[in-house]
Amino acid sequence: MARLPRLNLLNVPQHIVQRGNNRQVTFVEAGGYVVYLEKLNSYAKEYAVKVHG
Repeated sequence: MARLPRLNLLNVPQHIVQRGNNRQVTFVEAGGYVVYLEKLNSYAKEYAVKVHG
């Protein structure tokens, strides 16, 4: 059964977890994690969202 769409309410924070399939490690090398953080920062600015970590 497919997951129901998430509610997206204005001004309500969402908790998002990044992990691989079956909870496997997502980033094997540090360079991949750095690229991910750079893209996350770029898209957060582009779409005017705040990222807390």
